[in-house]
Amino acid sequence: MPTYLQDLFKSQSYDANNFFLIAGPCVVESEDIVMEIGEKVSTLCKNLGIPYVFKASYRKANRTSANSFTGIGDDTGMELIKKVGAKFQVPTTSDIHAHEEAAIAAQYIDILQIPAFLCRQTDLLIAAAQTGKIVNVKKGQFLSGASMKFAVDKIKLAGNEKIMLTERGNTFGYQDLVVDYRNIPAMAENGVPVIMDCTHSLQQPNQTSGVTGGNPQLIETIAKAAIATGAHGLFIETHPNPAQAKSDGANMLPLDKLAPLLEKLRKAVI
Repeated sequence: MPTYLQDLFKSQSYDANNFFLIAGPCVVESEDIVMEIGEKVSTLCKNLGIPYVFKASYRKANRTSANSFTGIGDDTGMELIKKVGAKFQVPTTSDIHAHEEAAIAAQYIDILQIPAFLCRQTDLLIAAAQTGKIVNVKKGQFLSGASMKFAVDKIKLAGNEKIMLTERGNTFGYQDLVVDYRNIPAMAENGVPVIMDCTHSLQQPNQTSGVTGGNPQLIETIAKAAIATGAHGLFIETHPNPAQAKSDGANMLPLDKLAPLLEKLRKAVI
């Protein structure tokens, strides 16, 4: 684990042999939801010795339909993410969508996440790098793992060595994704931690209903294969009631199923 991740998790007691976990709801829906998830996941990870980062988007800028929920307001969303981190003593992450958001979001969160569709946006990558925060770049659904070296180079040239890369599948036809696990070691060749997004990689986008579908029953399969192929961390979106979630409910893991999954995965790496 690089020094910047050790510093990130310094307030947590964890087993160095474990993967780290980035988990939370897709988007900030309410204070009650983020607090419930933050409390349950942080307690679970503490008991299992898994380093934990709370994740929630303060705004969903990329939605299929114009009628889809995007958030409760940027300021309110970022304040609630910061509140979760402070209350449960865990680092936080959220995605940014434009270069002018980077410096603002950096005041509230610990890891700036670059969405997959924006991973080639040079001004966004540079702005994120210049905050001095850890930058987690999600690999575009249209890119190979090897091509992510150019995103890494842009961030490093901006003076920031604190980088992570996330695999989240590749476009397969019009309405499905497929995970090529060769991408994990390919991205690791950049000398940065690699994360497997176990939920977004199971999306079924571009549905005619205007709502993205998914295959959450395969989250465990995706996670196990990621660990076997060398992933350093796992990204799992979770919700107390995915059927009522306001974003990405079709591929999120029910919160009550996270504990048995993490217990299985923890045994797989020990």
